[in-house]
Amino acid sequence: MAAEQHDQPPAVREPAVHEPVVHEGHHHPPDHAAGDERTLGGYMAVHKRPAAFEGVDGFSYSADMLTDTTGEAAQPWGAYLFFVRWGHGDPEVQGHLETDFVVKGTSEAVVRHQLGAMPLASVKATLDGLIRTGASR
Repeated sequence: MAAEQHDQPPAVREPAVHEPVVHEGHHHPPDHAAGDERTLGGYMAVHKRPAAFEGVDGFSYSADMLTDTTGEAAQPWGAYLFFVRWGHGDPEVQGHLETDFVVKGTSEAVVRHQLGAMPLASVKATLDGLIRTGASR
């Protein structure tokens, strides 16, 4: 006699060992040996997330360092600040602000390092200046 076939999926079994899953955006303990958290690059290294500020307009902003080529032979790389504006309530992107090149140099690594050394107070002052001039995009 033939075995009966059933149209049921096989049973799902739980794995024997549960390993923690790391998701981006979750809290990670700070690693104070990774840098000086009073600077933009240091803060990002210590906390493993972008620095965040409240702008003079009352919106929350996260800050990032971006690089691009300048088109200049003597200083072919530049780095600039990029601020994402978040909406009130649910975290929804409402727009962004960005500076011109803050630093220029001979390599991407050099300009990223130079901009990363910018004190957080200067980053915040730059953000507020952009907001006041209406540079939103």
